Amino acid sequence: MKKLLVLLLFILTNNLLFSQTIDKIEAIIGSEILLTSDIENQYNQILSQGIIQTNNIKCDILDELLYQNLLIHHAKIDSTIKINEDEVNQEVNKRITFFESQLGSLNKVEEYFKRSIDNMKEELSIVVTDQLYTQKKQNIIINNVNITPNEVKDYLNSLENDDIPLIPTQLELSQLVILPKLSSEKKKSIKEKLDGFRSRIYSGEDFKVLATLYSDDVVSANNGGELGFMSRGELLPEFERAAFKLKDNEISEVVETKFGFHLIQMIERRGEQINARHILIKPKFNSSSIKIASDKISIIKNEIDSGLISFDDAVVKYSEDNSKNNGGLIINPSTGSTDFTYDELDPSIKYIVQNMNVGGITSPSLTKSDDGSQAAYRLIRLNNLVEEHKANITHDFDVLKGYALSDKKQKYIDKWIVDNINDTYIQINENFSSCSCYNKWIK
Repeated sequence: MKKLLVLLLFILTNNLLFSQTIDKIEAIIGSEILLTSDIENQYNQILSQGIIQTNNIKCDILDELLYQNLLIHHAKIDSTIKINEDEVNQEVNKRITFFESQLGSLNKVEEYFKRSIDNMKEELSIVVTDQLYTQKKQNIIINNVNITPNEVKDYLNSLENDDIPLIPTQLELSQLVILPKLSSEKKKSIKEKLDGFRSRIYSGEDFKVLATLYSDDVVSANNGGELGFMSRGELLPEFERAAFKLKDNEISEVVETKFGFHLIQMIERRGEQINARHILIKPKFNSSSIKIASDKISIIKNEIDSGLISFDDAVVKYSEDNSKNNGGLIINPSTGSTDFTYDELDPSIKYIVQNMNVGGITSPSLTKSDDGSQAAYRLIRLNNLVEEHKANITHDFDVLKGYALSDKKQKYIDKWIVDNINDTYIQINENFSSCSCYNKWIK
């Protein structure tokens, strides 16, 4: 995950750093222009991913960027497509927040990109606007594309044996989780501390200063506790209920969530969006509470091993994690399904289960709760394992359906490109005339 975040940061950095280079026009597509730097940005991104340079890379980049600009041009003249300023600002703010989370503070973001946050937002808003045009136009083209079971079968039958997707080993896991308990005395102490902050703020102290000094939310603390504009559904339910009731500058009572205890101050509300700041105090569990949780899960494991209770019944009776609501099944955050490949598993789980038999249950292990907010003990059962194999209709219909649908959507896109090239003014620098895609775009 960290590697992906670093890559994204590099990509977005490139887009900003190249924005001030001296450019020349490489292509004109309707009302849009394609610059040298647009191609170089993409080229450097590909090289950064370790892809070996070939003679065709820049031709492939040209082909893709021409398509994007064709989409943008036709999106701008499509009266059904509207770009809302609020949605652009929301996406720009998300990206700035991402930079901040990676670099530590807004000041460090400005230092890294060698420009002010306002300048970055201005530049990013142009990029984001074009991306939204691209997404909305492409969605119109492929929005109604569906696939039937017979088309999935036909797709599989059309593939050469070497082209049939290889399905990696798939595992399904369940867990039983026991969380350390926060003593009533410790909970009372945390609430009294936050109530003290609340009194100090109403007596004249600055919420931002206290958040910077005392909040356990490191990212927001670097910005005085400010979270940025968020919509309903983006916040934890308890936090959201309290925050949306506040008036400007009003401070909430202490709010408890799965991450800890919060003091919230409303900064500004825009319809169903709010910008708030908070001070978070995360509970710190002592060795005694962790020992109690360890002893409890060891007793449960002994009950299961002795046949006094089944693993499934023990999950229902004892588990203290949200996964209890679906029988303890662990959900793959990347796919939303219960299937994992070995590479998708957390290394700590992968190490434990890679030599287990189906139905096997691990010994108790200390880990983090699924949301990462606190320590937890858990048992893991290997429910099912399907070895690596070539995709087939019987076992991998959903996977093949995804491939077949993507293939069908690509054919719709290719047809749309052909249909619209003749109706669009297109001019491409002859330096690219050796590219195989050149004749496709120049009619």
